[in-house]
Amino acid sequence: MESILSRITRGRRIVSQFLVKEGVKNQIRKGEKLVATHCCYCGMQCGMHIRVNEKTNKVVGVEPRYDWVLTKGKMCPKGVTAYQTIDHPDRIKRPLIKKNGQFVESSWEEALDLIERKYKEIQGEYGRDAIGVYGGVSMTNEKCYLVGKYARVALGTRYIDYNGRYCMSSAAGGFNKTLGMDRGSTLPWTELEHSDCFFMAGSNTAECHPTSIQWFWKAKDKGAKIIVADPRETPTARVADVHLDLLPGTDSALANGIMHLLIKHDYVDTEYVNERCNNFEELKEMTARFTPEYTAKLTGIAVEKIVKAAHIFGKSPRSVVMFARGAEQQTKGVDNVSLYTSMALLRGQIGKFASGVATLTGQGNGQGGREHGQKADALPGYRKITNPKDREYIAGVWGIEPEEMPQEGVSAYEMFNLMEAKTIRGLHVICSNPVVSSPNINYVQKALEGLDFLVVNDFFLSETAELADVVLPTATWAEDEGTTTNTEGRVIRIRKVVDPIGESKPDWEIMQLIAERMGKGKFFPYKEPREIFDELRIASKGGKADYYGVTYEKIDAQDGVFWPAPAEDHMGTPSVFKDKFATEDGKANLAVCDWREPGEIPNTGYPLWLTTGRVVFHYLTGNQTRRVGFLMDQCPEPFVEIHPELASQYQIQNGERVKISTPRGEMTAPARITKAIRKDTLFVPYHWGKEQSINQLTSPALDPFSRMPEFKVCAVKLEKLTK
Repeated sequence: MESILSRITRGRRIVSQFLVKEGVKNQIRKGEKLVATHCCYCGMQCGMHIRVNEKTNKVVGVEPRYDWVLTKGKMCPKGVTAYQTIDHPDRIKRPLIKKNGQFVESSWEEALDLIERKYKEIQGEYGRDAIGVYGGVSMTNEKCYLVGKYARVALGTRYIDYNGRYCMSSAAGGFNKTLGMDRGSTLPWTELEHSDCFFMAGSNTAECHPTSIQWFWKAKDKGAKIIVADPRETPTARVADVHLDLLPGTDSALANGIMHLLIKHDYVDTEYVNERCNNFEELKEMTARFTPEYTAKLTGIAVEKIVKAAHIFGKSPRSVVMFARGAEQQTKGVDNVSLYTSMALLRGQIGKFASGVATLTGQGNGQGGREHGQKADALPGYRKITNPKDREYIAGVWGIEPEEMPQEGVSAYEMFNLMEAKTIRGLHVICSNPVVSSPNINYVQKALEGLDFLVVNDFFLSETAELADVVLPTATWAEDEGTTTNTEGRVIRIRKVVDPIGESKPDWEIMQLIAERMGKGKFFPYKEPREIFDELRIASKGGKADYYGVTYEKIDAQDGVFWPAPAEDHMGTPSVFKDKFATEDGKANLAVCDWREPGEIPNTGYPLWLTTGRVVFHYLTGNQTRRVGFLMDQCPEPFVEIHPELASQYQIQNGERVKISTPRGEMTAPARITKAIRKDTLFVPYHWGKEQSINQLTSPALDPFSRMPEFKVCAVKLEKLTK
């Protein structure tokens, strides 16, 4: 059955039924208090009030925050039910140790004793790099920062990476290559309503970031045009003026084709490009052969659609180019982001009011979580671990010698290769579920099962936690303080609502306890998250992601602070690149990237394209949302979207279970027959684990620069099940 949001977004204004209306005051009920905070899910970080019974100190409900500038009282189905995970019966309340194949509750002392013994045994025999750390970005900045320090100081290992590698790494790579700095949005989203055109590639924001839609509709009411590039006619594409229904994996061809037409029809802002950009002549030469006809051949988009989109975009005085995982989770993800960014540069849009580029952040702290040291090659403030001066500065902040700082590690998926090779023999997973989120998960699961020792921090027993030797119970977002950085680059406050349930502890406290056991306790002296944040501020000072001027007080006073904020009297930077870019010469680098095929293309054995994505009712691997009754009622299992003509060819009926397979695995799921997808493409959402996980099938081919796996493109076979 088609999702509720998919149906109601057919009628543009009807979706407001799903979103809480503006202008209503929050009413404080007798015996309750309201705690102002933000949602734990996507990068919109919607403002919310958590209702707490003052007598029992239990969370009893949630209300939107009408004073939060970005979402203005709007919340999506996940947000309005997020509070139900706090006191959920599935919560892990005490440490778990696996004994004889079964988990047994233990004391913290016993669990920490075991971790200390195993870590010291493994590192004593195989070296300090034999332990790896796998982090996540559904955590506060304080915790994300501490994960990097924990890995490199407490454990002394080079092998650390995080789940944002699967989410934001291509956007980061593309922004760094073209603009010299990765901030997810070059403009504040409060300016979007004044834009004239949105070019959205690989983003179904109506389902993945539902509360963002208000800004696009406000602009559309003023005459703005929307162009959507997506293989599916998503709820977002249905409200577009032009839907560019491209073949999966052909974004770079499309972007080159659009730029060909911008140059041909004199839509280039010549003065801006001459003064502020490099490589124009090279780009002009590269795009010369990407005529509408050639671009149509590569992308499968009708010539007239390509031409119409180019004219709309080229004539718009204020435009914003936006993209998400559809364009980024490819072996050409960095190329795609670089080329789409170059489209905005040709029009002279970056650094101007209501104009620019933005990536729509999937995880709640996808921006901040990648800035402060969880990446294999990064140190806090977006410093490079391979840069001697950066290593020396951070070593000084941490109180270690520069030569004690480990070298660069490898990307998230490549860590599993090292586990298979027995280079990494122990792993600590913190706030992540790679057994569901990784590509080719059968391989990933075997790599984890082959470890000598696996520790997982989580508040639910995820599919990854099920494989662990020790599971440490962590606090939820509502049981701790801290900051996150939303999709705009705005640093905001997460406030503690209630105490951690049972014996669960915040991740930052758990890392400190293990650091103490490893003889590194003096480097982790924190009593509260604010102390961690103050150290983060110093660690980031002078880096590209400079948080030094961000304080808790300033966040409260300003409704958030945009980085960079390089001084305590600096109010933050909502719009970046107004005068110069963050490159060495201050100029943007236009991308000169030729078209190349995906890592895997259809063939006689696997004749169709497979792409994956989200639905409005679930978040990431579903470890939280699959435990909420309402959300599961709306979307209880994955499905396979199939075009009616393709379904007819295979004699498949709507709702009938079908089998799909790739060279890596197979699964069955019900067919959802819809005209809202290309005839040569299948779509499956990825929020389920085990036999329901589409990542049994997805490709582990990596982008050569970002090391992002190609989740969005692979070859697949469809079969009708016989009785």
